[in-house]
Amino acid sequence: MKKNPLVGILMGSENDLPVMEEAAKVLKEMDVPYEIDISSAHRLPEKTAEYAKNARKRGIEVIIAGAGMAAHLAGTIAAHTTLPVIGVPLKSGALKGVDALYSTVQMPTGIPVATVSIDGAKNAAYLACEILSIKYPDIAKKLESVRNKMKKLLEERSRTLKKR
Repeated sequence: MKKNPLVGILMGSENDLPVMEEAAKVLKEMDVPYEIDISSAHRLPEKTAEYAKNARKRGIEVIIAGAGMAAHLAGTIAAHTTLPVIGVPLKSGALKGVDALYSTVQMPTGIPVATVSIDGAKNAAYLACEILSIKYPDIAKKLESVRNKMKKLLEERSRTLKKR
């Protein structure tokens, strides 16, 4: 697999970094090259549009975008690229992420954003890996290994509970 980033992780502000770093950790564990940056749909609209327009040329194959409140980042990116975009609504503000969830999931026809749960950056990374696994067999093998480890751990916990 190539060393250039395959996944772009963007967030609306530096406050989002603790959650979005969880996506980076998963990608690192899966040996998927990524890049991470801040790009606000509202405060840096030109940067956001340019990132989306040029991502494919730079080798990016999937974009993960995390934002809270109005959460327009994923939709803005999706409007400027045909690459898969995964939105991570972030828990913030008075509505604790519900507004971000609605904003991220309610996209107009033809401009889809795959949306994970509030603060679901880990699942966004796993979904990005699933998308990439279509093209990269090594990622498919790693995904299978991760799932098997999760299954074995849960089976062990179940056996432990039954012994009580």
